[in-house]
Amino acid sequence: QVQLVESGGGLVQAGGSLRLSCAAPTRSLSAYTMGWFRQAPGKEREFVAAFRWIDGRTAYADSVQGRFTISSDNAKNSGDLQMNSLKPEDTAVYYCAADRTSSRRVGILQEYDYWGQGTQVTVSS
Repeated sequence: QVQLVESGGGLVQAGGSLRLSCAAPTRSLSAYTMGWFRQAPGKEREFVAAFRWIDGRTAYADSVQGRFTISSDNAKNSGDLQMNSLKPEDTAVYYCAADRTSSRRVGILQEYDYWGQGTQVTVSS
């Protein structure tokens, strides 16, 4: 079992920035894919970004490309999501997730085995 702990959510004005962190205090993530998803009220959970430790590749949803950056720190067993130029439509609960098989299908929710509890991000206009 992999425990994931998110932090860094909050309230920010449109155009501002937030940095989310995801820590795995009990397990190394060096063989996993780490992903970020979000879920707005009344909507399905959607892919935001992912980082594959196995080859160092990143992937982003079109809606956040160029504004969000995913990173990882193997030594700290953690990963971050830097969110810049935030928009009101980015408002959602953000979840980090880990895929133990490091699937290439990084945008598919069902590929992930472990999930954090979520952190709220609210962007005001």
